[in-house]
Amino acid sequence: MLMSPSYPYQLYEMAHAALAPARAVSDATHFVFRNPWNPLSNTLLGKNISAGAELFERMTRRYGKPTFGLDEIQVDGVAYPVLEDIVWTRPFCNLLHFVRPEFANGADQPKLLIIAPMSGHYATLLRGTVEAFLPHFDVYITDWADARMVPLAVGSFDLDDYIDYLREILAHLGPGVHTIGVCQPSVPLLAAAALMEAGGDRNAPASMTLMGGPVDTRRSPTEVNKLAEKRGVEWFRRNCLHTVPFPYLGFGREVYPGFLQLSGFMAMNLNRHVSAHFDMFNHLVSGDGDSAEKHREFYDEYLAVMDLTAEYYMQTVETVFVRHALPKGEMTHRGQLVDLTAIRNAGLLTVEGEKDDISGVGQTYAANELCVNLPETRKHYHLAEGVGHYGVFNGSRFRQEIAPRIRQFIGGIEAGAKPPKPNGARRPNGA
Repeated sequence: MLMSPSYPYQLYEMAHAALAPARAVSDATHFVFRNPWNPLSNTLLGKNISAGAELFERMTRRYGKPTFGLDEIQVDGVAYPVLEDIVWTRPFCNLLHFVRPEFANGADQPKLLIIAPMSGHYATLLRGTVEAFLPHFDVYITDWADARMVPLAVGSFDLDDYIDYLREILAHLGPGVHTIGVCQPSVPLLAAAALMEAGGDRNAPASMTLMGGPVDTRRSPTEVNKLAEKRGVEWFRRNCLHTVPFPYLGFGREVYPGFLQLSGFMAMNLNRHVSAHFDMFNHLVSGDGDSAEKHREFYDEYLAVMDLTAEYYMQTVETVFVRHALPKGEMTHRGQLVDLTAIRNAGLLTVEGEKDDISGVGQTYAANELCVNLPETRKHYHLAEGVGHYGVFNGSRFRQEIAPRIRQFIGGIEAGAKPPKPNGARRPNGA
């Protein structure tokens, strides 16, 4: 008898539940040996036991959806409160608006829509991206839903629906919106813009910034791209799709589980993650609280994952990674050809990381060549040297180098002038 597609998910849930007593003991041990009233807490033995207990608990727990936690912004030494407001909602996505009620002329700043990737992590992974732009733009972000928490009765969600959602959001925000697509959204954002411009839609984006996106994965293919090419669509269908078990709200829905995606990400850089946890153990023993806290903050976010609907995952794998439909001019949306030559008005900036091991150099730049009817003065490229995938949209290099380039680019579009050329405006090698 064949194994039900729900069994692997159920086994994962059972394993998590089976470890619950051990996690409870570990948590209690950590509390006891960290208590300053315990004379052993300041000994080397006590510190080792406490550190080991904390690491065990952290490595076996399930991480829930994080919060953005952006309660205020600092501008010229003055703190302004920030509020989150859901301004548009559908079963698989909420549109969050970061409202700055006391920020003078904030509502008059250009609208910026940040399209978060729907690839296993929550939109909060872009917390640093949002924070960098809050003083300069009226910021919105797509907050995608965890598929295991969406009841089966509300229907399916695929790549076509994703594109529809983007078009609806842009219509809700109105004309003149600037957009940033981080990684995976690069393809559906390009498709939405092409369809909207082809139809003369006044709500088409004023600009698109594509960051580390798989526009043409035939260029500088990474291990992720090679795996998709090698395995083919049916392998992913047989091995990556599972059914959400009871008692989740999405019980019965077929999904690509977040824990599988996380396993793949961890395996790509296993030595780095092992070293990071070993370093945290040493930081805890030595009393380096700041370094340990940075580790906690990163992994609280990185280990929080969400499920994707099976139909969205499979359509994305086939369209983007196997058939390369967009760069070949073969991608369709509900039977209509997605023609990138229809994009004639939007500004375009592509950003890549030199050491990106998920979207290789040249994959995002391909959009500059595919949008042939965009004037060269409205197409720009920035290569961040020495930067990996996550560094493209987060971290110190993003804040100091990439975010200012994006602001300059959007400022040029707003002014109706030629935007300043980023320092990486040259054609990437091999493109």
